[in-house]
Formats: sequence, structure tokens, C-alpha cells
Amino acid sequence: MLPLSSFHPTFTLTPKAVPRFRKTFFSLASMSNPTEPTSQNAPQMQQNYPTPLSPPLPAISKDIELTRAMSASSKSSLYKLSRSDVLYEDEWLVAVNKPQGVYCESVLASVPCLLAGDSAESKSGRLSEGTKLNLLELHLANRLDRDTSGVMVITKSHKVASKLVKAFTDHKVSKTYIALCIGPAPKWKRITIISGHGRSKFGAWRVYAASDVGRVLPGGSVVRDMVTSFEVLSVNGEGSFKEPSELQEDEENNIVVEKKAVLDADAEKNEILVRAFPRSGRTHQIRLHCQYLGISIKGDVKYEGVYEWNGKRYDGHELHAESLSFEHPITGCPVMVQAPLPLWATQALQSSSK
Repeated sequence: MLPLSSFHPTFTLTPKAVPRFRKTFFSLASMSNPTEPTSQNAPQMQQNYPTPLSPPLPAISKDIELTRAMSASSKSSLYKLSRSDVLYEDEWLVAVNKPQGVYCESVLASVPCLLAGDSAESKSGRLSEGTKLNLLELHLANRLDRDTSGVMVITKSHKVASKLVKAFTDHKVSKTYIALCIGPAPKWKRITIISGHGRSKFGAWRVYAASDVGRVLPGGSVVRDMVTSFEVLSVNGEGSFKEPSELQEDEENNIVVEKKAVLDADAEKNEILVRAFPRSGRTHQIRLHCQYLGISIKGDVKYEGVYEWNGKRYDGHELHAESLSFEHPITGCPVMVQAPLPLWATQALQSSSK
């Protein structure tokens, strides 16, 4: 058999075919869009995308996250809300305390039985058509990550849902979170970090420069603003807990992110309990900003948090949605819903420096 390189196909063009071929060729060339990349202009047309300033996902996180997801799926399939989980309820909405390692959708799915309560139809497992119709209007007003515990609000009608979701979108809902972090003791007591937020070309959420806000990313989305305020509650158990209140931004302690963080890998590691005040509502916002500050959340392997600490392995990150404050969508009265501290937070406050 002859090698392919020695095979040279020949074409014979009749005199009539030549002008027709040329006419077609130049016609197609004239129809091409000069703005589309070609072999000549491709380098000039390359998009200059913004560069993420936070590290990519650690290699170890993939397998750990998969194991956690499988465990959460099993746990979520068996999950049922109880009356002790209810933090607030009226005829328009209900707020509950979501546990760590349970998906939001499973919490929502268990609300109907909770609302039906101890009625006869609930005990029999048969809900009336009227009850089923009303339960179809249940809606998640806010969402929490799988391993984040704390306040979740479920509305009981489409009308209330639209109003409350708009309040979240318009940043008219105040939120506080508690996080247990590992890293060097902060030199600040309170701080506000301002950056960009978006997905990198590999689909992971990353921190971008504040000056990159509005620029287009590889997937077609744009960098959006991300602002979080923090206050330190304790370091290695030294400190005191205080009830959440609105933290005023201190202009002297603002960090406007424009370059990669410079962190000391050999610095002493401490347990730092912080309260976070997210000013925007970006995905993984607190987790990303803790990573940028060099105090990744304990157990948050996706964003460089320790998987093992003092001989203990962690099944999830230690982040808790502590409170939500908003204007009631129907009555207009101020509502403040607060979830009790999880065990890891109370232990951090009671522990002594080692």
C-alpha cells in the first residue's frame, strides 16, 4: 500500500467550470463577516479577559467535595423539619434553622408536613386538594450552601415571594454570618473588603480586582461588585460574643482589591471567630473573601480551608447564617430573625488559647 503522503489527487477543471468556480469563491468571500476571527485577524480579535486574583480550586477538594455531596444527598433524603427548627412564623412566611449538610431543596420539601402539623390529614399522610394547592406556592426566599447552617425563609404565596425576593435583590435585607476561620491573627478589629466577583474559564468562582467590575469573562458573564464587612469576635477563645447589630463601614479600614494577596505561609495559625456582613449577594462571597484575607473558613477545602485540625477531620465548612433583618412584605413592620449559634461557635468562644 502506498503511503498517504504519496497520494496526490488531481482535479481537472473545464474551461466553463473555471469562471463559475471563481465567481462562487469571490461571492462567498464577499459575504464573510469582517468582524469574525480569521487566520489573518484572529490574534488581534482575542478577548483580553480579566485575571482572577484568588487561587484555583485545590486538587484535594474534588474528591472531598464529592464525598460530602454523596453524604448530604443521603442525609437530605431522610430530613424532616420539626417545630423546634422554626425561628419565626406568621400567615405569610416561615423562617427555619437549616442544619449543616442538608440541601435547601430538602428543607423546602419538608415544609408542607410541618405546616400541616398534627392535623388528621397530616397524620393520615393524605392532604386535601385545598391544602396541596396552597403548598404549591411555597418558595425559598433565600438559599444557603449545602454545608452552611442557619436562617432560611420560606414564603407561603407567590405574592409574598415576589416582594421578598425583590427586597433581597435590592439589598434591602441585612444579613449576618458567623464563621470559624484558621489563619494568622488579624491586625484589624473591623474591616471592609471591596472586590470583583465572577467565574473563571474553568467555572470556579474567583475574586477579581475591583477595577475589573463590568468586564466580560470567558463564559460571557461579567465581573460584578462584591463587598463584605468583617468584625473579629475572638482569637483562640480570647474575646467576647455580642449580639448582631449593623456594622458601620469604616473608611480607614477598607481594602479595595487590585492585586493578589500577599500571605505568609509560615505564619502562626489561630482559630478566629468572625462575624460577616455581606453587602452584596454573590455566590460564596464570605468564603472567597475569607480566603483572600488569609483566614479561610475551617473545613472549606474548596477555598483552602483546613480539612483536618488538631487531629479532627471536618465534614463541611463552619459557616452559619446568623440573622436576617427586613421589612415585612405585607405588614411593613421590621422583622429580625436570628438562629442560635451552632456548637462549633459556642465551643470556639469557650476554648482557651493553647
